[in-house]
Formats: sequence, C-alpha cells, structure tokens
Amino acid sequence: MIRKKEECRTEHREKMRDGNGTVKLTQLIEGPEELCNKGRLFSRIVLEKGCSIGFHVHENDSELFYILSGTAEYSDNGEIKTVSAGDVAICPAGTGHGIANAGDEPVEFIAVIVYA
Repeated sequence: MIRKKEECRTEHREKMRDGNGTVKLTQLIEGPEELCNKGRLFSRIVLEKGCSIGFHVHENDSELFYILSGTAEYSDNGEIKTVSAGDVAICPAGTGHGIANAGDEPVEFIAVIVYA
C-alpha cells in the first residue's frame, strides 16, 4: 500500500496537552489497524515558534520522536534537554514528556505511539 502525501489528513490542535499555540499534525496512518494494532499514532508534527505540547504521562503506551528539523526543549520526565535534527526521544510507558520550540524556525518531527 502507498499513501501519497496529499492523501494524508492534516489537523491543527490548539493548546495541545495544555501547551502553547497551534500544533500541526499530519496523520501518516489512520488508526491502530494500520499499525497492526500495535500502536495508535504515526504522525508528522510541526511546532511553530513559541508553540509547545504540554507535559503529559504515557500510562499504557510509549511515544518516540524523531526530530527532522529545528531545535526544541524536550522535557524528559521533567528534566529539560535540548533536541535537534537527527535526535530521537523516547518516552517509555509510565513516564512523561513535553516538547517546546526553542528557536525561531519551525520544529518538525515524526511521532510514533506504540502500545506497552
């Protein structure tokens, strides 16, 4: 199966997880079935300047970020770390995270949520 980029659904979420600004999500899959019921999200996410996804805990799943471009401040279970293009951030089940654009350029990353 091939899904062309124009076939991917894009949505905008205000104050995602009590963060700042509007987060742009392009859904690369549509539902758990396309991840063989092993996860629920595979998206390209864009944070414009000043935008963030607020801190939240993953109870029954894990989330992975692959940073494509930009520089962000990543809350790794409450510890703030800087991430940039090529970095991978992993939030295992039972831990929390958040991410904020720390620069003037957009931050783009791929996010995947898999079930624990």
